[in-house]
Amino acid sequence: MSPRPLSIDLVLVPVDQSEEATRAAEYAAAVAAEYDAAVHAVHVLGEDVVRAIEQGVVDEDAVAEDSKAVTDTVSALAENADVPVTTSVAYGFSRTSKLRHPGSVVLDTAEELNADFIVVPREPVSGDPGEVLAKAAEYVLLYASQPVLSV
Repeated sequence: MSPRPLSIDLVLVPVDQSEEATRAAEYAAAVAAEYDAAVHAVHVLGEDVVRAIEQGVVDEDAVAEDSKAVTDTVSALAENADVPVTTSVAYGFSRTSKLRHPGSVVLDTAEELNADFIVVPREPVSGDPGEVLAKAAEYVLLYASQPVLSV
């Protein structure tokens, strides 16, 4: 058997509440299973949700429940693929930093975790506040230092 061209220990997948993100998580679990790696899912919160949290308009417990539902889906997919999974939540928007957006959050998370591979969802822009990764895929493809699969 010839050696693999890639050495992958951690696959990062950014997720939101979209079907496309769930599909990306399925691919992330498959890649991780193939390379005997782990998956880390980062649930990226969009501008509307971040502003609502900061203004006290939305209950943080409700946001936490939504986030848990998203990461539970990824955990179930990883478990089915028999790969370890970790999760986190990140704000994909900041009123104080123009450089903080979903794409930069994905790359910052990849850097912090030393991710070897990234799977990003390509998403149509539907306008749903729970779907924040629509523009992140292009940014990640342009600036990531690790291999990226866009699905």
